[in-house]
Amino acid sequence: MRPGAIVRFRNRDWVLIAAEDEVLRLRPLTGTSDEALAVHRRLCDLLGYTLPTERVELSQFPLPDARQVADVQSVRLLWQAARLLLREGATPFRSLGRISVRPRTYQLVPLMMALRLDPVRLLIADDVGVGKTVEAALIVRELWDRGEIRRVAVLCPPYLCDWWQKELEEKFHLEAVVIGTGTIGRLERGIPPDRTIYEHYPVQVISIDFIKSPRNRPRFLLKAPELVIVDEAHGVVPGHGADRHLRYELVQELARDRERHLILLTATPHSGIPKAFQKLLGLLDPRFEGWEFTALSEPQRAELARHFVQRTRRDIEVQWEDRPCFPKRDPIEATYRLSPAYRDLFKAVYDFCTEIVRSGEVLQPYRRRLRWWSALALLRCVMSSPRAARVALEKRRKGEAFASEEDEEDIYYVYEPTDRLPSDEAPTPLLERVEADLTDPEKVKLRRLEKMAEQITPEQDNKLKGCIEIVRGLLREGYHPVVWCYYVETAEYVAEALEKALPEEFPDARVLCLTGRVGEEERRLRVDHLLHEPRRVLVATDCLSEGINLQDGFNAVIHYDLPWNPNRLEQREGRVDRYGQQTPVVKAVRYYGVDNPVDGAVIRVLLNKAREIRDALGTYVPIPEEERLVVEALVNALFFGRNRLTDLQTALPLSEPWVEKLHQKWDLDVRRERESRTRFAQRALKPEEVQRELEATDRVLGDPKAVRDFVLLTCQKLGIQVHPDRKQADVWHVLTQPGALEGVPEAIRHALPNDSRGRWTISFTSPTPEGAEYVGRNHPFVVALARYVFEQALEGAEHAVAARCGAIRTRAVQCLTTLILLRPRFQLLQPDRPPLLAEEVLVTGFEGFVDRWLPQDQALDLLNAEPSANLPASEKRELVDLMRKEVRRLVEVAPDANHLWGILKGRAQELEEAHRRIRQSVGRPVRGLRVEPHWPPDVLGLLVLQPEVEVSRWR
Repeated sequence: MRPGAIVRFRNRDWVLIAAEDEVLRLRPLTGTSDEALAVHRRLCDLLGYTLPTERVELSQFPLPDARQVADVQSVRLLWQAARLLLREGATPFRSLGRISVRPRTYQLVPLMMALRLDPVRLLIADDVGVGKTVEAALIVRELWDRGEIRRVAVLCPPYLCDWWQKELEEKFHLEAVVIGTGTIGRLERGIPPDRTIYEHYPVQVISIDFIKSPRNRPRFLLKAPELVIVDEAHGVVPGHGADRHLRYELVQELARDRERHLILLTATPHSGIPKAFQKLLGLLDPRFEGWEFTALSEPQRAELARHFVQRTRRDIEVQWEDRPCFPKRDPIEATYRLSPAYRDLFKAVYDFCTEIVRSGEVLQPYRRRLRWWSALALLRCVMSSPRAARVALEKRRKGEAFASEEDEEDIYYVYEPTDRLPSDEAPTPLLERVEADLTDPEKVKLRRLEKMAEQITPEQDNKLKGCIEIVRGLLREGYHPVVWCYYVETAEYVAEALEKALPEEFPDARVLCLTGRVGEEERRLRVDHLLHEPRRVLVATDCLSEGINLQDGFNAVIHYDLPWNPNRLEQREGRVDRYGQQTPVVKAVRYYGVDNPVDGAVIRVLLNKAREIRDALGTYVPIPEEERLVVEALVNALFFGRNRLTDLQTALPLSEPWVEKLHQKWDLDVRRERESRTRFAQRALKPEEVQRELEATDRVLGDPKAVRDFVLLTCQKLGIQVHPDRKQADVWHVLTQPGALEGVPEAIRHALPNDSRGRWTISFTSPTPEGAEYVGRNHPFVVALARYVFEQALEGAEHAVAARCGAIRTRAVQCLTTLILLRPRFQLLQPDRPPLLAEEVLVTGFEGFVDRWLPQDQALDLLNAEPSANLPASEKRELVDLMRKEVRRLVEVAPDANHLWGILKGRAQELEEAHRRIRQSVGRPVRGLRVEPHWPPDVLGLLVLQPEVEVSRWR
């Protein structure tokens, strides 16, 4: 028995989808491979002696019964249901039948690049928010469905683990486990004693900071999967601190296995240090590390282009898509002026910071830097909010020992590194360390500053009042804003004020505050709940600037506290300005004090420069790696400059050499980035090339329009009420209250969500409009409908909504024509790999009594033929029975003796050419690949079209 055969087991017919050494894998005749049953050959043989039902014997697919004849619409519905149940489709891409997302053309480019590499070594450096997770997961799903991998690990920062798990499970149907400090114990309890956690679970999402440690790394490397994805890959190249060195050593060790597939993801591959970028490329191929990126020869550039893709949004929209697929970002400036009380507090804190910085000049260099950083952090707390200022000053513990020189990494959060999330707690440890060296008069001043901060009320805080007005304005325009704060205390302070101020004008507005004090899973649950509110405001710290995408429910951001690193500002805005955002324009409000010199300096020196680069290049370029020098220079300008800030209206001198040096270094990075994106935007692959393969897949599996037509028609036939939305295109409301579902089959009711509102809002478009749920071919509701329709038709159930036989009288044909719905199966044969099964639902047909075969396109068009006159039921049965005999003769004779076998051979050849085409490497033909059809194909249905004879022709 070969894969593809119909077999009989336990009084049921099955499709044999795989025949391994000792195990047969059987799929239900009307089911999918997800329901496959594994049957042991020896056990079958043993039990077969006593229980005939336990034998696995050859069978055949039943032909349609002429007594159960219907119309063309019923047969067409069967064709649609059968297509939507395909999982191993006879398509160029095997994975698209199993995913629950509709990839755009540009997102298939990394997949096509990967299929031309063995092993896959790929750096995907597309712009922020274009869907690198989808691009990488598509590669995983494709290699998995081709049988080329059986284990995969995603290494990512801890805050991205839950996101990756959710994406892999919900969109790609890969059941993943998260491995980290909090889960390792529970997971190890569920594995056999002789196996490690890393070989037991096939799909793993692992915190890179957990697995990099010398304690955990050896066990992982011993049983590491065949494919590894490294997200935020720029954070693994050697740089500041021991963390990066440990990450690099881990990934370098993984890359040494030249058989392992390795995919690196980052939006910022160029960190400003050419050697670091070369090391990143060296993980793909050791040769690349020695290549001078700015002086590549043409052969080197061509070779590197096979492993490296880097596209801006502008590249994608101009070259790959025929319509905008990203929102337009509208940057807005909003300012405030300090109230007298707040101005007095800032002056007093600034004077105090100047004193402790200048008095610390006699200390050792490390302690002197502690004073610099502490003064900077204190100024930042004070300008964030009165509450953050008070907490930073009052939560101190005296006498704490200083950190050692080696602990400097612990306080690096002042610089907001982008390879990990910054702490959103007030930086009291720094202040505690500094206080140990303070004199008694300095401590008295510190107490006085606390009292000043405590006495500032929300009514005296112009920054807070201005923010409330900005939020009101955005809500009036229909926007849902995210208010970004730096500290927990500030976020809670702002959220409380908004909760009090908004109900007067917006009684239905809901405000949610999320900070690092809330666990990751709870954050997601709270955000999901907030999305159901008609008006919503999210106040958050940077704990949400990575790991949770907010484009589904929010379309504006307000930077209540300006980040000092432009990269962080881009990450905040990228939570809403990304692929999937349905609002055409997202608003980004940069909010700052016009009389706050620190804000002014950061804006003019850093943020404005970053915006200029983004406007010119179409993407952002990270601040140069010498970020530490930037902040130290800022301290020098604030506390040691020629124009000390005695007047808050005085701007910092921006012509200092350190500013010019920074901007020159940044401009050099911009030129390098422009050259990189120009040379590696993947122009070797043409849009029409990728589109051709996607269209070939759609013809077999059905595109989103086919899913919509099937769902709407089937719901109509089953009595499920579905109404279009009056305001949004392709948005539909399914009534789900108990009375509306009376008489609906139980299997369908169970697939509908239990919505308390009694209405389920859906869309067949991806990305999905706000408030609607995406319903694609693999959605449980679509699967339930398709399975019900298909099973009822095959069983010949009374009142089935679809039928295997139909006959109509129509003007669409000139002579008697028969259409056949076939489900052929093909074997994909490759050297040293088990055969793969592929299926499709094919419409073919002939005129007369197999006098002339129809071209496939013509047969498919005739499936939409409209009846022009009634045909008596008896005549329908007679016609179908007559043509059924012809079809029986076709499938029962030797395959090489009829035209039907030629059709299947032609389709096998087309499929083989498609697989060769997408696997074809430059100069390297694909060898040993063959596609063979299985005989006989399943005959799913027949439709007989009788021509209408015009009376005038007989006169």
